[in-house]
Amino acid sequence: MTDFTTVADGLRFPEGPVAMPDGSMILVEIEAGRITRVAPDGTKTTVAEPGGGPNGLAIGPDGKLYCCNNGGFAWRETNGFLTPHGQPDDYSGGRIERIDIATGAVEILYKDGDFGCSLRGPNDIVFDSQGGFWFTDHGKSRDRARDITGIFYAKADGSHLEEVIFPSENPNGIGLSPDGTRLYAAETYTCRLMAFDIVAPGKAASASSTPLYRPAGYKFFDSLGVEACGNVCVATIGECGISVISPAGKLVEFVATDDVFTTNICWGGADGMDAYITCSGSGRLVKTRWKRPGLKLAY
Repeated sequence: MTDFTTVADGLRFPEGPVAMPDGSMILVEIEAGRITRVAPDGTKTTVAEPGGGPNGLAIGPDGKLYCCNNGGFAWRETNGFLTPHGQPDDYSGGRIERIDIATGAVEILYKDGDFGCSLRGPNDIVFDSQGGFWFTDHGKSRDRARDITGIFYAKADGSHLEEVIFPSENPNGIGLSPDGTRLYAAETYTCRLMAFDIVAPGKAASASSTPLYRPAGYKFFDSLGVEACGNVCVATIGECGISVISPAGKLVEFVATDDVFTTNICWGGADGMDAYITCSGSGRLVKTRWKRPGLKLAY
């Protein structure tokens, strides 16, 4: 087992970690409907309270936070372990929010129905070098139904939203290759890592793709991060940890954790080799030294 240091605990299903220049981390607490900054010493302060289910986060070209809000989950809690459980009675609708870090002001940038698009449960987000962003819609699950969803591209100024890839089986994590020519998306229930060739900003060569990697066993894929060398690090549920997958579709290594709901990874530190991982079920943000640096994000 890799050595992990707990940076903060008592978080309500943390996800979407973003490493900030001052050494702090900003993440979401999905169950609490809030966005939280965690200082290096573990001190927690509230950045914003958008409600619903804030999920994926990214810094945009204007320095603001862009948030995939899934509209909320129903929850179960047993022995201090938190588990999302389908669409809640107070589901507030999927949307993309823009958040001012300094003031906490929350603006809905895109919502269900805009540009003729259906947003059920936006999940994870990545900006490209042109200032637009890709995001997944994981959809919502009900007792006998689950949404058919896709992968979207949008402009940061609110002027354009498009479903580029459809259908996708409950896409979750999303990322770009170091040169920006390949889009990666992790599907949760099929446990597939998909790869799409990008031919122009917001344009894929095809809406279908052969899976790049799919592990054996009872596992699910969650969010992901990309290393500077191009490896894709996918948070893996069931077998708890991070699956590191090469651009050729080979498993480089598996880094085990102790939380079945290991949901995301990002990198910080001067050399980009401090890995921060959200252990969501137990409500922790943990840190470890990674073997390779993470990819520097567009913003």
